[in-house]
Amino acid sequence: MKNEERLALIKEVGQEVITEEELVKLLSEKKNPVAYDGFEPSGRIHIAQGLVRAINVNKMTDAGCTFKMLVADWHAWLNNKLGGDLDKIHTAGEYFVEVWKACGMNLDRVKFVNCSNFIEDRAYWKKIVEISRHTTIQRMVRCSQIMGRKESDVQHVSMLLYPAMQAADIFQLEVDICQLGMDQRKVNILAREIAPKLGFKPPVAVHHHMLMGLLQPASDVKDSVERAISLKMSKSNPDSSIFMDDSSDDIKRKISRAWCPEKQVVENPVLEYCRYILFERFKEVEIKRPSKFGGNVSYHSFADLERAYGEGKIHPMDLKNTVASHLDQLIEPVRKHFSKGNPAKLLEEVKGFAVTR
Repeated sequence: MKNEERLALIKEVGQEVITEEELVKLLSEKKNPVAYDGFEPSGRIHIAQGLVRAINVNKMTDAGCTFKMLVADWHAWLNNKLGGDLDKIHTAGEYFVEVWKACGMNLDRVKFVNCSNFIEDRAYWKKIVEISRHTTIQRMVRCSQIMGRKESDVQHVSMLLYPAMQAADIFQLEVDICQLGMDQRKVNILAREIAPKLGFKPPVAVHHHMLMGLLQPASDVKDSVERAISLKMSKSNPDSSIFMDDSSDDIKRKISRAWCPEKQVVENPVLEYCRYILFERFKEVEIKRPSKFGGNVSYHSFADLERAYGEGKIHPMDLKNTVASHLDQLIEPVRKHFSKGNPAKLLEEVKGFAVTR
């Protein structure tokens, strides 16, 4: 694959690339750059973490990247996920990996790394201390956004340690590309700025779009990144998310109640799922409807579907039914994978965990 094609694939993943010039240079110098993302094992996994994550990772590996997925168990502990119970956090981490095995992530070039694996490494803690020495308390507080928290939520010292650990992860894993969501932007910028002081090369940052939750967006958040965070799926509100183990009835019910105003193409979660999931997995998307309402119609690109919806040629309920049906097809292999054996036991355990913030 030519470097221009590799660049185009990675740009499909990134809503923002910092910087494209650095990425071009990196691809010219390295055939297999190291990209990474980290995840807190924190209960059931929704489609943004499952399907969208698999789509993005596959594009990165198709572009030649070796992908390191950090199982951020200690980070989840610091963030009080699952009540701060490390055993439960480790179980949830195993469950996440099983989901990705079943939902189409190509694992040939993906390596899973537990933070616990290098927690006893003095060099890792030295990086954390050095980052802390070069960062103000105020900036650490501002970086709390990466934990899904507002600055006012930072009440414990552990939450100040979290951003320093995440920045240290980048250097510990010898990362070339930070491929995380827009909500992780502040710590990636911190890592880029602090890298030369620690003798490291600043990583390229490729930030992907945050998939919207299903509920009506709030209107009082103006900052673009904070707004993206406020709109994203939330595990603490199950009706805002489609989970990777949801039943067909669950999916239909949640999508039928989703925010989807007629002709509105901006901040419409049902359309977002078409763009970021359906058209990534299906060559065409067929809207099925009675002949008296125009009959079935197929679309081969999101742009055409979006245009038709904006012009009022597709009714919200017809769009919802289509999205629910396609999502159900994509989640069915995951349900089947978790229907027996060890995966079934893992899912049952994780379902019994209380989600905490």
